[in-house]
Amino acid sequence: MENHRRQKKKNPLKKIVLILSGVLLVMLLGIGTFLGKTYFDVKKTANKVSQPVEGRPDTTTVMDGEPFSVLLLGLDTGEFGRNDVGRSDTILVATVNPKENKTTLVSIPRDTRMEMVGHGTVEKAAHAYAHGQEKMAMDSMEQFLGIELDHYVWINMEGFEDLVNAVGGVEVDNKFEFKQDGFTFPKGKNSLDGEQALAYTRMRYEDPNGDYGRQVRQQEVIGGIADQALSFNGVTKYKQILKAIEDNMKTDLEPEEMFKIAIDYRNSFTTIDNESLNGYGEMIDEVSYQIIPDEELARVQLLLKQQLGK
Repeated sequence: MENHRRQKKKNPLKKIVLILSGVLLVMLLGIGTFLGKTYFDVKKTANKVSQPVEGRPDTTTVMDGEPFSVLLLGLDTGEFGRNDVGRSDTILVATVNPKENKTTLVSIPRDTRMEMVGHGTVEKAAHAYAHGQEKMAMDSMEQFLGIELDHYVWINMEGFEDLVNAVGGVEVDNKFEFKQDGFTFPKGKNSLDGEQALAYTRMRYEDPNGDYGRQVRQQEVIGGIADQALSFNGVTKYKQILKAIEDNMKTDLEPEEMFKIAIDYRNSFTTIDNESLNGYGEMIDEVSYQIIPDEELARVQLLLKQQLGK
């Protein structure tokens, strides 16, 4: 059995289960449903969430119709009333290949030990955003993975709550009973509102699979959001969904690029390859890290380069 947790799926958008990519695709691919009288509402949201990164080179990859890469971040900004920059609670790298009609999503452990480019330290991957926001997060991940990152997308993890409430709640199938943030989640089917869904996705210490188990729950909630957002019920609530997105999401994709992806890259999301960069835990200077073996890093680097046509 392969040890890098590879899954290949050929199903509609509602089956996409990785966290931030799901939010991005709900926004972009949902445009096809919203076109018409809601076009200007969607464009208004696209303008509000678009935010370039100073000091990063411009790219025309999307407008040229070529394979492109995206750094996807879930930030803990504002958690429990904080107002600091926050760290990247969830990290993924996506490659979107219109020539093969395929998207590859790689989950990066937040505790991965790597260099903070521009900061002169070696720390957890999650710290890069806190030190230098989008630029350092992109620069550091580029160096680590050996590829160019064309774009970024981040969502405030508190936005999970807004998104779940906007679509009217989600249903999950919990594998075992646990408690988190004052809520009890019994084994089996659970209908969750936004606050409950956020707590459900945060638990990891009681999970025998640790952070990897938490990723599965995050994936499950995003799958529920996508299901609801693209259902008839979701379409009728598109204004609430767009409001939740514009309040909690930023990307350096320009509106024209978002619409280009929604129309010309649509088939690239029919096949989703889900990958994980897997390492092992190690304490260094009393700090717990995930160490990625050279052969595992080389495997993922090669995979990403191939999907980008490099």
